[in-house]
Amino acid sequence: MEQLKHECGVALIRLLKPLDYYEHKYGTSKYGLNKLYLMMEKQHNRGQEGAGIACVNMNAPAGSEYMFRERAEGKDAISEVFKTATRQSAAGEASNGFASAQLYMGHLRYSTTGKSGLQYVHPFLRRNNWRAKNLCLCGNFNMTNIDEVFGFLTSQGQSPRIYGDSYITLELMGHRLDREVERLFAEAKSMGLNGTDITQHIDNHVRTENMLRTTMTHFDGGYVMCGLTGSGEMFAMRDPWGIRPAFYYADSEVVVVASERPVIQTTFDLCAESIQELRPGQALMVRRNGETLTDQIIEGKNYSACSFERIYFSRGSDRDIYQERKRLGEQLTGPIMKAIDKDIAHTVFSYIPNTAEVAFYGMTDGLRRLSHEVRIEKVVWKDIKLRTFITEDAERNDLAAHVYDITYGSLVPYEDNLVIIDDSIVRGTTLRESIFQILDRLHPKKIVMVSSAPQIRYPDYYGIDMSRLEELCAFRAAIALIQERGMQQLIADTYKACRTAGEKQQTNYVRHIYKPFTVGEINRKIAEMLRPKGMKTPVEIVFQSIEGLHAACPNHPGDWYFTGHYPTPGGIRMVNQAFVNYVEKVLKLQL
Repeated sequence: MEQLKHECGVALIRLLKPLDYYEHKYGTSKYGLNKLYLMMEKQHNRGQEGAGIACVNMNAPAGSEYMFRERAEGKDAISEVFKTATRQSAAGEASNGFASAQLYMGHLRYSTTGKSGLQYVHPFLRRNNWRAKNLCLCGNFNMTNIDEVFGFLTSQGQSPRIYGDSYITLELMGHRLDREVERLFAEAKSMGLNGTDITQHIDNHVRTENMLRTTMTHFDGGYVMCGLTGSGEMFAMRDPWGIRPAFYYADSEVVVVASERPVIQTTFDLCAESIQELRPGQALMVRRNGETLTDQIIEGKNYSACSFERIYFSRGSDRDIYQERKRLGEQLTGPIMKAIDKDIAHTVFSYIPNTAEVAFYGMTDGLRRLSHEVRIEKVVWKDIKLRTFITEDAERNDLAAHVYDITYGSLVPYEDNLVIIDDSIVRGTTLRESIFQILDRLHPKKIVMVSSAPQIRYPDYYGIDMSRLEELCAFRAAIALIQERGMQQLIADTYKACRTAGEKQQTNYVRHIYKPFTVGEINRKIAEMLRPKGMKTPVEIVFQSIEGLHAACPNHPGDWYFTGHYPTPGGIRMVNQAFVNYVEKVLKLQL
């Protein structure tokens, strides 16, 4: 319901056959480009601020371009970059080389740092006259220790042009790629090779695993890092905690990588079992000669695959995600029955479109298993998308109130309860400014707002634009309870602990803020705070439990949003700093 900026999408394709093979078999010389377009459109949910594509033509002669890139901003960015990539020259050939490439890369961007502009749109490109030293990079990532990596680079004498994790990663990885090429140059000289024979030796023997091993150990964060080199190497690597997802498929024709499994399934008409998931710390690599292999670059650490991927981010068409979201809804039937006093006969069930639809099916299935007839209506409709250029609070709130509309006459006023399920409640702004106000017009006896996710208590620092504590309604509710009960010393003690935690932090002290209160107490305070002024209908909020989350998504234990158990030291350091910032900048206290 509340749009989160998050989770960039990646796509890689390596064609393993000569280009005329695809034209003969599939009837098009743009087979790879067309497949890249499909993979990116199928991941449009993962980024609507910008898109970029790149390719490498390994057969381009010296003196001609062999790496190409196109980028664009805005919701139509995918169409724009592919329109440029398929533009024909006067001779009837693609003027920019995308039709004659063997390696393709695509990226969809959501900003997680607040930085905007074409210069921040992936892929990033590092140029050099040596083919093997050219590097094109994109990823789904957010690094939590970029200060440390920046310091490491500058201590070596480097001076990155831009301070940001994408550029700094490119410079560090590019530096290591340079060292790999120089190693091969020395090796070729020792073998007595000269001239272009040295170049061929380098191009044919680059080992991207060497570059990755000396680069990625420096980073703390969640990532899937993808790259192409000018000599024709391709790689994709997943972080050692398994926070961010990556899937791949390989056969005799292609090797492909994407952020989501059904993207590959649909694009290449495959069954789920044909597609592999990269393990934490593992890299998939395709050599210049087409040899495909995986290598464990970094030993896997505490497995923390993101559970929010399953609840909200990823496409619900994935076989496993669909079932997990249904279970999330089904597990809430007990608390829902309690909230409506088991009065099924006088209750209408609905959902917030569109991401909560699958959880809604699970919820109603669970109620039917209790031998109940369930009254289902489409009560809420999503009408328009709020335009981001509106910045004045009054105007924004007025528009937000009209993002959704209701189906009039869908329940009996003053007699029927209304149960509405959503996938998550993060900030609560849309509930307060729009949903509750319009639902109140139907005059239900009671509104039960259901979240298929637990209370989101902590920010994310691994790729989602959700970094400030004060944005989270659960945190605001806990602070309100502390202030109401005269427990301000808890804020002071937590602030002091966070501020003096030091560099190597192992304790999330912000968890102390929630300890005095039960889940039910915070639920009730959230409902009170999100209830609009003048609303007449009683409101109760039901959240998923942590136990229910893990039961529904057993293979994705990363739950730091809900429990504060961050898998990396960088995450712990940043949440403690977020509390310091909250006290000093929001509460404006110096304790």
